[in-house]
This record gives sequence, C-alpha cells and structure tokens, in this order.
Amino acid sequence: MKYTSTGETKIDIHDPAGKWSEMTLLPEWEEEFYDVYTAKKHGKWVMLKALKKQYADDPKYRAMLDREFETRYNLAHSNIVMVNDYEEVPGIGTAIITDDAYGYSLRRLIDERRLTPRIVHRLETQLLDALDYIQEHHVVHHPITPENIIFTEYNENLKLINVGYDQREELSAQDTAEDIRQYGLVLGEVLDNLPTSLPKLRRVSRIASAADPIRRYRSIADMRLAIERRSSVLIYVCIIIFIALMTTLLCYLAWRA
Repeated sequence: MKYTSTGETKIDIHDPAGKWSEMTLLPEWEEEFYDVYTAKKHGKWVMLKALKKQYADDPKYRAMLDREFETRYNLAHSNIVMVNDYEEVPGIGTAIITDDAYGYSLRRLIDERRLTPRIVHRLETQLLDALDYIQEHHVVHHPITPENIIFTEYNENLKLINVGYDQREELSAQDTAEDIRQYGLVLGEVLDNLPTSLPKLRRVSRIASAADPIRRYRSIADMRLAIERRSSVLIYVCIIIFIALMTTLLCYLAWRA
C-alpha cells in the first residue's frame, strides 16, 4: 500500500485479537483536535480519525467526536470518503473508521507541481457535486482546503476526507456563501500553479472568492452554470420563449379545430 503523507510514523499497537495491523500516523492530515491514521483492519486498509492524546479523556471533545460520527455516518456520496464504523482501537482510543483515501492531497499535488487537466476538470465537476450534496443535507463542515481534497492515485477521482461535524435543519446564507468563497480560493490557488492561463475559470474564481458576499455567486448552481458558460438568465429567457411558443401553437390548434 502506498500513502501520500510525508513524515509518517509507524505506531506500535498491542492487539492480541490480530484485528489491527500496520498502524501509521499521517501528519499531513492532522487536525486541531484529531490525529489521522491509516491501518489494516482484518487485512483491509482503512483510515482512522481519533482525538489527540491531550483531548481523549475530555467529555467535551469526546462528545464532539460522537457528533461528527453521527453527522458523517449517513452521508453517501461518491466524492466524499465514507464513514463505516466507530470503535475503540488499541493504542489509539475511540476512532471514526473510514474508507481508505488511496491517493494524493491537492496540497501535495500543488506543491510538487503535479496538477493535470483531469484534476482541474474534477474541481469543476466533482468538487461542485460534493459541495451541492453537503448543502442539500445541511452539513456544517470545516473549510474546504487543498489539504482535505484527495485525488485517487489511479483515476484521479476527487474525494473529500474531512466533511461534516454537525447537521442543522437549515444552513444559513453565510454558510452557503462561505462554501462558495472556499471553492473560489481553492480554484484560484490551482490556477496560480498551472503553466497555462484559463480565463474562464479565473473569472469564476475571482467572483466566487470576492470579499463581499453580495458580489459572489448566489448558489452552487449559479457557479456551475458560469463554469459551463451559461447563465441562469439565458435559461429563464429560453424557458419563457418555449412556453410562449407552445401556448401560441396550442391556441392555433384550438382555433383550427
């Protein structure tokens, strides 16, 4: 198995049952309160997210981990790393168990100048699909950054690895506007590190990441339309024209009858 992090640390664990093996700390994906590991569970590669040692016995942080598991467990999207278990792991403590993200972080791809046209296309499509799904399910999440966007090694499919720590009845306008800003910032950094100029995407990035939320796209759908070189106004005009033509045709047929 090949992993993407630098500075990995092998963890010695004592597991008489033989369930866990090859435990490795991944500092590249470290979070403020959590450590992230990769390991084999019954011989299958998975990832684990557990509280750092200094927080592991604090009820407040344990409740935070519980809430994140409950939020993420029911999410099911091809561009989000899936949560599949929540259990006590020897030497680690209680951990969220997810599918293995077998690939490279966008941060590493940027730093190593390994961006490809397919990766850019995945940002135009799969990242927007994931954000749309997150908003549809009213998921509150940490900022979307190059560090938590993974591209699988073989086909460069996009996966988000750090999605959701709470769920609400509705997201606020500020939440949805911030998603759009984060997308614009990620896209802008990628464009800054490409050897070619992409004016259409540069404009999308500039509007999406505008400091004033009023100047940003109003929704993921509007941003998608801008990327596809369409506008919602044009679509509405086409719909109105179509309805008018159909109404005229029906009236004509009724008059002929």
